[in-house]
Amino acid sequence: MSILVRGRRPAAPLIAFLFAFSPPAVAQDRSTPPTILDEIVVTSTGRPEPRSRTTGTVQVIDSEAISRSSARSVTELLSDNAVGFFSEWTPGQTSINIRGGASDGQGKDFRSQVLVLINGRRAGTANISKLSPADVERIEVIRGPASVIYGSGAMGGVVNIILRNGRNTTGSAAEIQGGSWGLVQGRAHTSGQHGPIDYYIGLSGGRRDSYSSGGGGGLMGNTQWQRLGVTGAFGHQLNDLNRIDVTVRSDGIYNAGFRGSSWSTFNRDQRSNASFDFVYTGRTATDFARWTSHSYLVEDQDVFRWASRSGGTRLDINRRHLTIMGTKFEPIFALFPGNELLLGLNLERSWLRSARHREAINPPHTMAQVAPQDANQTESLMAFYAENSQRLFDDRLVLRAGLRHTRGSTSFDPTPNLANQQTGSRPYTSTTYTVGGTVRATEHLSFRTGLSTGFRAPTATELAGDYTVLAGGLIFGNPNLRPETSRQYEIGTSFAWNGLSIDAALFQNTISQRIISQRRAGALNVSDFVNNPGDIVIRGLELQANLDVMRAFQAQSGGWHWSIFANGGYNFDMRDFGAAPTANSRQVQRAYKFQAAIGTRFGQRTGVAIPWTFSVTGILRGPIWYDTEETLLIPAGEPSSTFIHQKTSYWVWNARLEGELRKGLTAYVAMNNIFNVNQHALFIALDQQPFLGNAAVANTNGIGNMGNSMPGREIIFGLKAAF
Repeated sequence: MSILVRGRRPAAPLIAFLFAFSPPAVAQDRSTPPTILDEIVVTSTGRPEPRSRTTGTVQVIDSEAISRSSARSVTELLSDNAVGFFSEWTPGQTSINIRGGASDGQGKDFRSQVLVLINGRRAGTANISKLSPADVERIEVIRGPASVIYGSGAMGGVVNIILRNGRNTTGSAAEIQGGSWGLVQGRAHTSGQHGPIDYYIGLSGGRRDSYSSGGGGGLMGNTQWQRLGVTGAFGHQLNDLNRIDVTVRSDGIYNAGFRGSSWSTFNRDQRSNASFDFVYTGRTATDFARWTSHSYLVEDQDVFRWASRSGGTRLDINRRHLTIMGTKFEPIFALFPGNELLLGLNLERSWLRSARHREAINPPHTMAQVAPQDANQTESLMAFYAENSQRLFDDRLVLRAGLRHTRGSTSFDPTPNLANQQTGSRPYTSTTYTVGGTVRATEHLSFRTGLSTGFRAPTATELAGDYTVLAGGLIFGNPNLRPETSRQYEIGTSFAWNGLSIDAALFQNTISQRIISQRRAGALNVSDFVNNPGDIVIRGLELQANLDVMRAFQAQSGGWHWSIFANGGYNFDMRDFGAAPTANSRQVQRAYKFQAAIGTRFGQRTGVAIPWTFSVTGILRGPIWYDTEETLLIPAGEPSSTFIHQKTSYWVWNARLEGELRKGLTAYVAMNNIFNVNQHALFIALDQQPFLGNAAVANTNGIGNMGNSMPGREIIFGLKAAF
């Protein structure tokens, strides 16, 4: 099996690669507020560099934004900052869509087109709802393909979750909060340095009962959750040239209700993610070379305790366990002035093991067992990559190019109750590239342009699967599948001056050979995995803006501070050329036409007994198109089961007031969904009347309301102490 970006000639990126080289990144003075031009980012090029030298769009959610957020999961945090579309199926499950690339609905990172990283390596899950923001220092989001540095899955974007450690966090802190629907949540950490050794230890946990929906709705039964996470990071500066870092963590969401598309009140999820990282960094005394060796072990587990009354089951437990072992070695050479060459070697091996057990509704509850939803597999890969840059004309022009070659194999391992068991393995190869450049026109204005590519290889399930979904339908694998690919063109500009920073990007991302399940002709409730011959093409405009009002207008502050921010995007052309000829819409599904997050913060830091800050944020969730999995009434809910719905846009407004009671002690109160909106990012059948769903297939047992709506008006109180 060979993966080569279709219609692309390797000569072009190779020529650009030979011309492109660049020097070590210049460290930023973090004592002054960073501008959008000079902020140091890591994810775009795989190493720390000023933002003005990256050829793609990077969105950063920094530690300050995280600390003042009331988000309970990384999903809520990114959604509140208009990073992309998030399905938010349940408290413990979400899918992502960034520039047309979507993650798998059950958070399987080996099937997703958006790659989630933790500290620069594969997280093992694309379900960011299972991850807490408690020990997160910052999040960097690449918009668009990034497979040259990160490999398979980085087709629509990359979300890099950067954890706290003893160098980016100082002192100790504790926070406790409570609020609506029995919310109780706490987090604490301590960090410090003793000579050459630094450390960080964090602990977090919480719980909440089922919430109530917005105006006109009621209790959304089975939306409760519990969380628990712990992180330990330890570093040792061996000498001026060498350092080692070790990070151990576990994070997860437990007893999380899964209402799904049948409004279940008894299905539960247990989802956890744990990892061990060992990083060795070094450099030569002359800075001619520096290097990073990163070895990692990841354990990602999901336990789905589901059932389907319409499918005749009272119990359907699906266990999935993914183990990843890998290492990345990245030396960087400054070959001559203005030049930097990054080389990379990535070795990785992963094991997926799944099991499934079903019981019938009626005694004696025995029934035929079926295969789990993922076939067991072992995947091995080896990748070589290089990325060069060259600074010219007093560092105002930077040319970049990168190339990656990945060789891997996926083996079919024995899977419980899998009919027509496949054996052996399938090899695959991939060549991806990126080219681009940046121009710093003035000290305040820069421009960028780039071409980047991505890919995702088929999984064992897609190649040779044979499994039964909850309602009894069958899906079969296809050994002739080709890999998915993506290609993006982008131009952008950044401007920063006197308290104002703006970043804008215009892009086109094309996703080809999508692997989808397609209903088999002439068969009822039977589907096959196939490559969709039609591309998804998204063209859009994205904007990030921040304004320090007092600084911009050179006003005498008198202790006052006032800032305004806006993030958003408008996908002005979204086309699915692979939509069925009979489809009523060719819009890309599960992707916002437009979205935004706008807000302001103001208050007094000095001259008052209690320094205070008030903030208000508006989140615009734009229209999406969706062929829903819900069973809706016909024709009241939809004219046919294949109808593609358009959900209208809506706003959600949140507010927060905080005051420093004394040095290091802060109290706050927050209100989410101020206007008690009854909506949902994805679902059609909301908790309201008239009810559009088919109540006959609901799994409610008379507990809680039917439909799926997001939480209504919510109040949160909290207390933070830093020492």
